[in-house]
Amino acid sequence: MNIKSLLIGSAAALAAVSGAKAADAIVAAEPEPLEYVRVCDAFGTGFFYIPGTETCLKFGGYVRFQTDFNRGPGGSSAGTANGGNSDWDAFTRAQFEVDTRTDTELGALRGFIGFRGDADNGSSGRSTVAVNQAFIELGGLKVGKFYNWWDDGLSGESDVLASNTLFNSIRYTYDAGSFWAGVSVDELEGLNTQLVDVSNGTIETDNNVGISAGVGAKIGGAALQFIGGYDTDQEEGALRLIATADIGPGTLGLAGVWASGGNAYYAVSEWAVAAEYAIKATDKLTITPGAQWFGNVADGVTSAGLVGTAINSAVRRSDDFSNRDAWQAGITVDYKITQGLSAKVAVNYFDEDNRDDQVNGFVRLQRAF
Repeated sequence: MNIKSLLIGSAAALAAVSGAKAADAIVAAEPEPLEYVRVCDAFGTGFFYIPGTETCLKFGGYVRFQTDFNRGPGGSSAGTANGGNSDWDAFTRAQFEVDTRTDTELGALRGFIGFRGDADNGSSGRSTVAVNQAFIELGGLKVGKFYNWWDDGLSGESDVLASNTLFNSIRYTYDAGSFWAGVSVDELEGLNTQLVDVSNGTIETDNNVGISAGVGAKIGGAALQFIGGYDTDQEEGALRLIATADIGPGTLGLAGVWASGGNAYYAVSEWAVAAEYAIKATDKLTITPGAQWFGNVADGVTSAGLVGTAINSAVRRSDDFSNRDAWQAGITVDYKITQGLSAKVAVNYFDEDNRDDQVNGFVRLQRAF
C-alpha cells in the first residue's frame, strides 16, 4: 500500500462516517433578471412601458394659483368666484392626470383619469377633490366623462363661446389627420343650470340628453371647426364656427355663434361674433388682444353665471332672450417664465345696454408637469 492509496481510502472512510452526500452541497441561487423601465415613444413624449406589460403610461398635471377680479358698480363684486362683496377672489387648483395607452388589433386603446382639486377661502372655505375626466377610448370610439368640442375656443380670454362643455358622453370621431368629423350623445344632467319660466315663476332643473356633432379641417397654418349642439329637453340648439390662420407674427382667430334659444351648449345670447390676434412677440411672450359682440343677451336668473362677465349662463327659453346687446374687449398676456412655469394675465372691459360697465379678468401662475 502506497501513500496515494492510503489517502483515497481515508477520504472514502470519512465520507461514509459523516454521511455526506452530493445532494447536500450548497448552491448559490441565480439572481432574478432585472427589467428596466423602457421609454415608449409610440404615443409621444413622456410615456414609458409599465414593467412586464406592453401598456404605456404617462403622468401629468399642473398646480395653479389664480386671482380673479371683477370691478362692478360702486366698486363691489359682480359675479366673482367667491360670491361675496369683494371685488377679487384667489383660489388654488391642483390637477393630476394618468394616461394609459396600448396598441391592439382594433387600434390604440386608451384609458384616462384626471383628478382635480380646488381650494378657496383658506382652511375653512370651499375645498373639493373630484374626478374631472375619466374615459375609455378605442379607435374613434370614446365613452366616459370628457370635454366636448364646445370646450375648444380661441386662445385669448376675451371671448365667451360656450356655456357647458363637460359631459358624460358616447362619441365617435373619424380622424383623417387634416380632416375630422364626429357625433356625440351627451348627458345634460347636473350642469348647475336651470330653466326659468318667467310667465309663472316655475323652475325646472336640467335632466336630459343632448346631441352634438362637428367637422374640422387643417390646411397649412389655417384651421376650421364647425360644431352644433341640440338640447332635447329645451328643444333648442346652437351652432358655432371657429377659424384660425397664421398671419404675420401671430395667429388671427374669428368665431361666430347662433342659438335658437337658451340651451345647455350656449345660453349666453342669441348670437355672438368674436375676433382676436395672438401676437408671438418672443419665444416666451404672447400678447392677444380680442373682442366679442353679444346680440340679444340672456336675462340674469338664479343660476351659475359666467365668471368675469355680467352675462348669465342659465338655460333659457327662446323668448327669454332680451333685446339688449353687449360687447367685451380686452387683452391677454401669456409669459413662459421657465420650463414648466408660466404666467397669464387677462383684463377685459364689459358693456351691456342699460347696465353698468364692468372691468374683469384674472392673474394666474401655473406649474405644469
